[in-house]
Amino acid sequence: MLSPQEPPKRKLRVATTSLSGCFGCHMSLLDMDERLLDLIELVEFDRSPVTDIKHCGPCDIGIIEGCVCNSENVHVLHEFRNSCRTLIALGACAVNGGLPALRNDLDVREILREAYFEQQGVVSSTIPNDVELPLLLDKARPINEIVRVDYFIPGCPPSGDAIFKFLTDFASGRTPRLDYPLIRFD
Repeated sequence: MLSPQEPPKRKLRVATTSLSGCFGCHMSLLDMDERLLDLIELVEFDRSPVTDIKHCGPCDIGIIEGCVCNSENVHVLHEFRNSCRTLIALGACAVNGGLPALRNDLDVREILREAYFEQQGVVSSTIPNDVELPLLLDKARPINEIVRVDYFIPGCPPSGDAIFKFLTDFASGRTPRLDYPLIRFD
């Protein structure tokens, strides 16, 4: 309990977003289950699946999953980085490109041609080209190739335990440290 002279400690503002990936890292965040209530004692969630806020305000910690595959991802990443004092790359896609980066040895034009003209059952005469559709980048990139990243949490996805430990360490003023059993590269 706080003494009458001690002001309450300000909670850190945390926001999350997702780029190109499967959203599995956000599912791990939600897999903290009732520990989310413990975490809410230390942090205030801004944009996240917990709040469903669509735009990020200024925050202390930004957590981003997914890699950069298209022009919209680049825009979202820059906007998010500008709103976050500390940026955490969460999961294999954000850290090293993950599964989406498997396309990096292929030509994007060939991928689109095969998807829209050569697949069995596809009846198409054009590749979609609309201003509403983000342009694919030539390669899928981890986020640190586009913006500065402060911390990396590997895994596909990282466990809820790893995310909880990292955030509670950070929010408590300790250097975040994940012991070997919490780090997953699969």
